[in-house]
Amino acid sequence: MLAEKIIEKKAEPDCDCSIIGSINIISGKWKPVIIWTLLSGPRRFGELYKAIDGIALKVLSRHLKELEADGIINRKVYAEVPPKVEYTLTEKGMSLNDVMQLLAEWGKKNIVAE
Repeated sequence: MLAEKIIEKKAEPDCDCSIIGSINIISGKWKPVIIWTLLSGPRRFGELYKAIDGIALKVLSRHLKELEADGIINRKVYAEVPPKVEYTLTEKGMSLNDVMQLLAEWGKKNIVAE
């Protein structure tokens, strides 16, 4: 166990811990896409699934739970039959808007243009 901690500590780059923490919350192939999609407003699970081409249902479900646990999204369940669940960004999630816009601009200039 001690060896794992030493190895883990050496693997961390010498940079601001807030950067590492931020990347840990929004990292992955699908989390930024989920956040980007929710920036335009509330979405139901099925709407998110249809809007995000290529994501597996299980992966979408897991990422939504993780983003909710991290305080990035809200999950609102309506007492209806059939059940209705709606996802929205929290204030913390909405604060990612500028970061997401900059990432989109960077991608357009440096990836799509190539």
